[in-house]
Amino acid sequence: MTYSITFLLLSLLTLVLFTTFLSTTVRLFPLPATPPLSLGNATKEDSPPTSPPTRRTEEETGLEKLEAGLARARSAIRLSTRDLNGTSDSYYVPRGRAYRNPIAFHRSYREMERVFKVYVYEEGEPPLVHDGPCREIYSTEGRFIYNMEVDTKLRTADPSKAHVFFLPFSLTKMVKYVYDRRKRDRTSLQRAVEDYIRVVSGRYPFWNRSVGSDHFFLTCHDWGPYVSSLVPDLYRNSIRVLCNANTSEGFNPAKDVALPEMSLRTHETTEITNWVPLSDQPFLAFFAGSLHGPIRPLLLEHWKGKDDDLQVFERLPKELVYYDMMRKSKFCLCPSGHEVASPRVVESIYLQCVPVIISTNYALPFYDVLNWDKFSVQVSVEDIPNLKKILMGISAERYARLRRKVKVVQRHFVVSSPPKRFDIYHMILHSVWLRRINLQIHQ
Repeated sequence: MTYSITFLLLSLLTLVLFTTFLSTTVRLFPLPATPPLSLGNATKEDSPPTSPPTRRTEEETGLEKLEAGLARARSAIRLSTRDLNGTSDSYYVPRGRAYRNPIAFHRSYREMERVFKVYVYEEGEPPLVHDGPCREIYSTEGRFIYNMEVDTKLRTADPSKAHVFFLPFSLTKMVKYVYDRRKRDRTSLQRAVEDYIRVVSGRYPFWNRSVGSDHFFLTCHDWGPYVSSLVPDLYRNSIRVLCNANTSEGFNPAKDVALPEMSLRTHETTEITNWVPLSDQPFLAFFAGSLHGPIRPLLLEHWKGKDDDLQVFERLPKELVYYDMMRKSKFCLCPSGHEVASPRVVESIYLQCVPVIISTNYALPFYDVLNWDKFSVQVSVEDIPNLKKILMGISAERYARLRRKVKVVQRHFVVSSPPKRFDIYHMILHSVWLRRINLQIHQ
């Protein structure tokens, strides 16, 4: 199987990111000298952190207490055992190779539930702030903003107890209401973002304290990377949660978060996740989509109408049903368009169709937890002419394993209302938690 060099390099990077929490992240403030955090077996040198002297504990500020709590969480993750039999969770325990390190992930997730607190700035009014699209191509953005607004477990009303601060503006709504399409001038979006940061930094000390490094914003709009690059501190320091997670456009896997892109028709994803996968799949692969970006023209040039095994369309014929075609196919082709992300990746997972990702410089969602090469196929752009040969070369046994693991990871992409443990909302927050735990802030 031929993989893109970019994806292999990114896979190695993300494995290091999750298995050495304290050694890979670019930090504004250096951590004290400590050995790299290993998620393997504990050694004799590993021991629980000792309590600081009582006098020092009494003098700790609120920020120092927060940092001490994060240090204890890091230690707990470091010392987590390899034996899953010792892991207790009646709801769900991650297992198997679909995860990079299931034990460490589970312990980290439990520490997040125990410790992590998010403060949502209350400034601003809908539709630009505290609102977002919930039923369209950028619906991941709106669903997260909504769930963050009503969260009663991880959200705190006391900013002094928060580990991170959420900037709840919607770039998609700003594009709709602020951007002037006649002038095609995106500086109006820059001013809107800068104005919001100016307001919250003037009313609270937290942005200035960390230069924005413990703040995050989230957008699925294609312009997210560009608009954030116009605001230097937001771009350099803050955690940017982006669907367009393109490493060639400034996406930094060490501090930014890749956001799954999806196009929802309803408030929940049960509309398609409840579809029963077909045992009879007459087609090898399927794709239908508009012709944009540099990759899709190559795909259609080589495979549109060329082979009955590869059902490739620019426009799906009216007599065919999109989701039904995905269910009838062993593999679902997910080529990038204008931007690297595609909602087809998540749709494939929903319908238990093994996703075939054709992209370059794409940091896949939850890559620091999920082992994507165990439930998807990555094909380089150069290998598009060899696509059928590559897919036909996957044995029945390997295909069965890929499809089983697609079902395993499906829960992490499901939208729930209200949110459920380990669903997409909590996985996004867990990705933010991993970035925050790598950062130490001084008063």
